[in-house]
Amino acid sequence: MRVLHVITGLGIGGAETMLARLIEATPAIAHVVAPLTDALGLAPRLADAGARVVRLGIRSAATLPSGLVGLARLIREVRPDLIQSWLYHADLAATVARSLARRPVPLVWSIRCADLDLRRYAPTTRWVVRALARLSHLPAAVVSNSEAGLAWHRRLGYRPRRALVIPNGYDTSRFRPDREAGAALRRALGWPADAVIVGMVARVDPAKDHAGFLEAIGRGPPALRAVLIGQGTEALAIPPRLAGRVAALGVRADVAALTAGFDIACLASFTEGFPNVVAEAMACGVPCVATAVGDAAAILGGTGVLVPPGDPTALAAAFARLAAMPAAERRALGEAARARVIEAYSIAAAAERYTALWQDAAATEPHAARTFAARGEAGM
Repeated sequence: MRVLHVITGLGIGGAETMLARLIEATPAIAHVVAPLTDALGLAPRLADAGARVVRLGIRSAATLPSGLVGLARLIREVRPDLIQSWLYHADLAATVARSLARRPVPLVWSIRCADLDLRRYAPTTRWVVRALARLSHLPAAVVSNSEAGLAWHRRLGYRPRRALVIPNGYDTSRFRPDREAGAALRRALGWPADAVIVGMVARVDPAKDHAGFLEAIGRGPPALRAVLIGQGTEALAIPPRLAGRVAALGVRADVAALTAGFDIACLASFTEGFPNVVAEAMACGVPCVATAVGDAAAILGGTGVLVPPGDPTALAAAFARLAAMPAAERRALGEAARARVIEAYSIAAAAERYTALWQDAAATEPHAARTFAARGEAGM
């Protein structure tokens, strides 16, 4: 089977990382990945997994037409059995390019958000989301990574012919506990041995609420130290009162190793669909404090602390509660969290469900079924 993935970019984010895991877990499928933009941080990982990466080079509105024409040409060249798009702009680009290519290729959209406050985003993004709602009958299926995300998009007016939820999956051999990681991280950052490290992995984005997180750190116990990882965090303005207590590390390739060094992991977002960072921290055996957004409560399954979004006081109280726990009790909570991820959110299960969806869409969509059957690749 041959799948063409269209994605907004290959920076290190939740959708991009899930795509990488999925490709690594399905080596029998020929994957071609077409990022719209030149954000290519994950491209080497995809190439190592055997995927072909084709840059479309869309940098602005001026290069959008040539990028869409390039994507249409790629569809004609690759002759995929199915197109899987990831994130809003890629969903729209894949829909337009498939029409330009005049190829009856089944298309599956992926939606990754829930309860977005669209007022916080650019007018073009708001327009794209609303346009997709009107076009949502066109793809063979729409996949959400969360129940909350699917419900929210339906409220927006999405009316897909087929909709399903496939939760994210995780490689728990990569995200795993490391008893020495915390001490190593404290030494590297020059923090005392009794410091309680609260980690937040999130790009700088209005929805992630870095300001609320930092306010909560300031209101919490003096032993708290914060580690920020993600695009743009290195440029954040840290309040003077937190000088020496916050390490803003920017984009890192060693996120799994750093996460294993946290005492507490935090999701402070106003909105999420299926927050990867919560499950990744849980897989590392790290207790989590998460805002009650998207499917966060379902992911935690009682192994962490939920707080309302936009409430630094509640966030600080949750940090204080976990920081006050004896180390053995906090470790037991982390072990329960890891066991939950292993049981409920394996990458093998997610890959199996995606593969079944792709094969079914390729075999049953009008016109496309004949191409797929002629190749004799239905079981590949």
